[in-house]
Amino acid sequence: MALTSKFMFQLDQHASKMVKIFRKKGGALGQKIVQIMAATEENNTIEVRRSCILKALSVYFNEDPNNLIRQYVDVEFRDAQSQMEKTVIGIYVIMHDGGEQESPEDVGIIIEGVTVMKDLRDVATAFSLLFGLIYVLNLNYPPDLKYSFEFYQKVLMELDTRKLSKKVQVLKNKLFE
Repeated sequence: MALTSKFMFQLDQHASKMVKIFRKKGGALGQKIVQIMAATEENNTIEVRRSCILKALSVYFNEDPNNLIRQYVDVEFRDAQSQMEKTVIGIYVIMHDGGEQESPEDVGIIIEGVTVMKDLRDVATAFSLLFGLIYVLNLNYPPDLKYSFEFYQKVLMELDTRKLSKKVQVLKNKLFE
């Protein structure tokens, strides 16, 4: 399976419907989603939109997107390396100092505190590769992101679609209405 291309295709295909579903979410989670999606108003590139959708999806499932994607400014990167060593599974994004709208300086993947890939194009690419690494290395999904990863695997990638958790099934039903 062409993992990255299928992931990007599926993510892009469902993007507009997912954004509509996210906008209907109320309460504190809805406010967090609005804050995340606001980045697309400042910079509406496909890379930013994909990244925001991935983060908003975690919030939709009441999971913390910072447990998966950590953003740092290049001047604080040296301080961040100690935090990265404690990361079990995650993606890091290093932005230029003072440049939120610019493309990231670096995007990489951390597994068990070790940077296993770096200099990736964007968060969505890093995520698709992380998904593949988890599969190849036979790792468990992070428990604090289990619904997000279940959605990626079973709805977006259409792998092992037999039994969905209730949260993921509800979102899938909304997507295909």
